[in-house]
Amino acid sequence: MDAEGTVRRQVFEYLPVSLFGSVMGLTGLSVAWRLASHRYGPPSVIADAIGWIALAAFAALVVAYGAKAVTAPRTVVAEFNHPIAGNLFGTILISLLLIPILLVRSAPALAKGIWIAGAAGMVVFAWTIVNRWMGSRQQLAHATPAWVVPVVGLLDIPLALPALDLPAAHPVAVFALSVGLFFALPLFTLIFSRLLFEEPLPAALRPTLMILIAPFAVGFSSYVAVTGRVDGFAEALYMLTLFFLAVLVGRLRNLPFCPFRVSWWAVSFPLSASAATALRYADATGSAWADGIALALLAFASIVIAGLAVRTLAGIARGELRTLST
Repeated sequence: MDAEGTVRRQVFEYLPVSLFGSVMGLTGLSVAWRLASHRYGPPSVIADAIGWIALAAFAALVVAYGAKAVTAPRTVVAEFNHPIAGNLFGTILISLLLIPILLVRSAPALAKGIWIAGAAGMVVFAWTIVNRWMGSRQQLAHATPAWVVPVVGLLDIPLALPALDLPAAHPVAVFALSVGLFFALPLFTLIFSRLLFEEPLPAALRPTLMILIAPFAVGFSSYVAVTGRVDGFAEALYMLTLFFLAVLVGRLRNLPFCPFRVSWWAVSFPLSASAATALRYADATGSAWADGIALALLAFASIVIAGLAVRTLAGIARGELRTLST
């Protein structure tokens, strides 16, 4: 209601900020296909096409969520202050950190500007959330995989740097890698304890379990981007990625038989990041078994993300977006 007492029409007030995870998943898949093109020779047009879809999805979500922020600001504030959903505002910033990888060849100056904005925003957001956690008593039931996003999301900062040619940003990359890996340990332990000893996650949050792969898969790529090598520590992160991926895919095996929700997009970035990790590892080692795993993960991530995209577009076409967002 505005100052004159008239009711303001709220637009997209039901749209969750977590839907920016779809941009992360699509961007990650484009990167994975680019890596596959370099190693195995499939046409780069596949990576380009997925990249353009990711950019279109980001633009559409910026417009839609911007409309929500203008017409339903209290809803946005409530979402930001929510102990679980508030952490997922990091998906916007992570999208800004990944998009420059898509733009660097065609618009390098724009890519650098977007990355700088994303990196600065991610650091401030991580600081804000850590202060929130330490400023008041938290409930163990709120310690869901979404808690990984704000601080461990710092690991996404170094990913674009090898392509952006910003040597002055190397200390920032080291800072992000250090803080992200440091917080990954206690957060993973806390969330894992909650999953063991508390009530199971609600059905709507169950796909977020896949986020638990991010510290290992993204950690691998971030570490390699900073150090420029695949050493024993990187190999350990790769092995942990494979182990937890096998565990979590098994835990979510019944998901395709459940009613679809846009929250399912939470699985997209962890899967595409795992495929990119496997491709980088295969390229570094050159072993046949690593190539087999990399190709299998790329195929799996591509099928899952394509299915999510088709189902989401079908829901939008049928006017079901509000229902799918609840």
